[in-house]
Amino acid sequence: MSHKRATKRKAFIAAGGVAALGAAALILPNAMASQTESNQAGPKTLAASDASVLVSQLQKTLGEAFAGAYYDSGDKQLVVNVDGQRIEGADNVLAQAEQAGAEIREVDNSWSELKAGAATLKKQATVPGTAWAIDPRTNKIQVTADSTVTGENWDTVESTVKSLGAGMATVKKSAGTFKPFLEGGDAIFGGGARCSAGFNVTNADGTPGFLTAGHCGVVEAEWSEEEGGAPIGTVDAETATFPGVGDFALVKYNDPATQAASTVDLGNGQTVNINAAGEATVGLQVFRMGSTTGLADGQVTGLDATVNYPEGTVTGLIQTNVCAEPGDSGGSLFTQDGQAIGLTSGGSGDCTVGGETFFQPVTTALAAVGATIGEGGAGAGEEAAGGAGDAAGAGEEAAGGAGEQAAGGAGAGQEEGAAAAGAGEQAVGGAGDAGDAGAGDKGDAGAVAGAGDAGAGQEQQGADDQGVDQQDNAGR
Repeated sequence: MSHKRATKRKAFIAAGGVAALGAAALILPNAMASQTESNQAGPKTLAASDASVLVSQLQKTLGEAFAGAYYDSGDKQLVVNVDGQRIEGADNVLAQAEQAGAEIREVDNSWSELKAGAATLKKQATVPGTAWAIDPRTNKIQVTADSTVTGENWDTVESTVKSLGAGMATVKKSAGTFKPFLEGGDAIFGGGARCSAGFNVTNADGTPGFLTAGHCGVVEAEWSEEEGGAPIGTVDAETATFPGVGDFALVKYNDPATQAASTVDLGNGQTVNINAAGEATVGLQVFRMGSTTGLADGQVTGLDATVNYPEGTVTGLIQTNVCAEPGDSGGSLFTQDGQAIGLTSGGSGDCTVGGETFFQPVTTALAAVGATIGEGGAGAGEEAAGGAGDAAGAGEEAAGGAGEQAAGGAGAGQEEGAAAAGAGEQAVGGAGDAGDAGAGDKGDAGAVAGAGDAGAGQEQQGADDQGVDQQDNAGR
């Protein structure tokens, strides 16, 4: 992120105006499906954002029969799970869902049963170094244990999973250890900690602010753009959350004249315009920006995830296979078509061996702090330039330079270029010159939005060593 201020001082480029997420009716407009398939029954190709809208509608309409959903980014199709024992009387709704383009799949476990299983895990197996999330593709709870879970702790996790019954949950080991990635878009500094800014927002009183990770907000009250620099923002201590139900914090700009742009800084003058706050769907292709490792991409692999960090348990997160490293915490998770999805929380592994990374959903963070994305909030007249498919390379530049590297990064990021499939334009993350804090350069982000479908190949770059000390237990 970068930003410009009325005082000509540099400010962050962050997330942009919230747009309404779609039709209120269950049947989506035909324009949302491929024109050749719009009048045919059965699965249709849908944009990821339209699939998210349809999932929200179906979850409410199907009630107890709803058993989760996921997005097949390769075929651009939405698969909706239904509990075969609870769909009596739902034929009309299912027919509408199929007409709207969804593929209906009968499964054994309902969403409420999966949630109940997750609650049992929380009660009986809250062991540091474990995490779990619901995976609609397998219709099971995926439990992950990091390398610290051994002996009696491992036995506890394994026995609890077995107690849920066959077909309800699976457990796997993960290399590395789960930890918050304390150190996003642009780097921000507080005391000895470095984090990343996520998305610029408009506070309830109309003043500007930005979202970052809660584990950053609870350790330092004031944050600056440069290590040892003058504070530019102050954490709203009343809403900062970590651990607990989420990992998010609102930082209010000290200067109310700050003009916070609706973009994410990809480095080297490239930006992505954010046009909405969106919900994650399993299978959704996503991009992460962090000040340590730059740009990385991957897919959402689980929802409503619980992570047992050394500092405490955090619930309600998004699980992904996107890599991240310390300093990327708080950084932006977004889609190719410009939806703000999440804020980097933590995970295991790194951008060399891979791993799991968890994100705070942007929508729940906005609701908790009473803010909206964009200068005018929901329904604001200004829409991120270019909309879906016209983000990177839009040419919007913040005063101070969109490509200027702020040295730190909240949490995990990785110097990576993301290639958008079908576009042939490769974004190569270069190690480049180190920033002021010694963090690696984000490199050339290339084109993310507007480059065709995600599912892009990546070219991973090694990030330069960090020159910033991090808080104990809150990064590495």
